[in-house]
Amino acid sequence: MTTWVENPSGGRERGPRGLARAWVEVLLRPEQFFRNGVAPGDQAPGLVFAVAVAVAYAIGLFAFVPGRIPSLAGGRVVSAVVALAVVALVIAPAVLHLTAALQTVILILAVRDRAGISETVQVIAYATAPCAVAGIPSPWLRFACALYGTALLVVGLRAVHGTTTTRAVVAAAVPAALLFGTAFGGIDAGRAVLRALGLI
Repeated sequence: MTTWVENPSGGRERGPRGLARAWVEVLLRPEQFFRNGVAPGDQAPGLVFAVAVAVAYAIGLFAFVPGRIPSLAGGRVVSAVVALAVVALVIAPAVLHLTAALQTVILILAVRDRAGISETVQVIAYATAPCAVAGIPSPWLRFACALYGTALLVVGLRAVHGTTTTRAVVAAAVPAALLFGTAFGGIDAGRAVLRALGLI
């Protein structure tokens, strides 16, 4: 997970500018991004990207709903800083690892000729891009972010693993439900949207 290839075949720009550029590109040109920006063994930029998205999501939650800040010693500000550190150092990497492990097992069953595990990790990491703003307390926005993230995961799996859209959808279903539906709150947001529309 921490391997950082100096000159990957699909070379990506490093640093804050590289993160911002990757975020814009994956949102606007996902097919092109996944084909050109995912390189074998180059997982570290993806991990950094996923951590940045998770921290941005948590900052949104804490800023708009202070009650979401865990109650720790030292007051609200210290508690928020500690919580963000835990998100960056523990929760985000762990969730990415577990989701990638699950996705890999499903891909083994669903796709015969596929790319490696490192590419799968990168696809999942970059698919989280919309969720950087999902911390804003709008169920409509959060639900849209979850749907967009799911779509990016499907596009990424299809492009990187060279499979069909149908197989990519099947392979992405469970990981997307867990990551975007549960971790990023898409399921609860979807229920709120359906209630607002009078559908449930």
